[in-house]
Amino acid sequence: MNNQPTSSVLHCQAIVKTFKQGANDVPVLKSIDFHVAKGETIAIVGASGSGKSTLLHILGGLDAPTSGEVVLLNQRMDKLSAVQQGNLRNRALGFIYQFHHLLPEFSALENVAMPLAIRGEETKIAKERAAQMLSDVGLSHRLAHKPGELSGGERQRVAVARALVTHPACVLADEPTGNLDRGTADSVFELIMRLNQKFETALVMVTHDPQLAAKMSRKLVLVDGVLNHN
Repeated sequence: MNNQPTSSVLHCQAIVKTFKQGANDVPVLKSIDFHVAKGETIAIVGASGSGKSTLLHILGGLDAPTSGEVVLLNQRMDKLSAVQQGNLRNRALGFIYQFHHLLPEFSALENVAMPLAIRGEETKIAKERAAQMLSDVGLSHRLAHKPGELSGGERQRVAVARALVTHPACVLADEPTGNLDRGTADSVFELIMRLNQKFETALVMVTHDPQLAAKMSRKLVLVDGVLNHN
């Protein structure tokens, strides 16, 4: 792709997504084209049902576009096998969701170490890095606690630590503060932004919160399947 910015860690071109509804094709995304530079923070906003989460899933290789291409660290996702896609996701991306999706039977330390274990890191090294990451999010006193023993804000901090423990090139966040009260949401958001700067990790965040979107370096608005660049 000769028009891909050299500083881009994640780039999509002409992304189209349609869903079948009976005999009809329902367009959700219409020729989406944008790039994410190293360390950049981007907010994607739009009405409920506008396709924001669908776009995020396509960017992360969790869903395939109907047409168009996604390039992550100079590799086209559609040219990779399922195993290669999984390996690239594990190496280059972190994910944060509205609901933390922590494994309830594992401790905070074990949950954060999981992406490193999947990568094949030694257990000792994985746990050391996970402990450091939990310290970075202010939870060094909660290493042995399971999700059910943590507050909502603490669980989301563990989820942030898990997303960043691999030092990914880009974090994709889907309403990461949407399930939290205002004070806790602001605290978790500030944490995400601070770690974004520390690790120079790009951040693409879907949010309905205009206050948070205004603090990002770019805001993109998804309307009727079209991404408007503000």
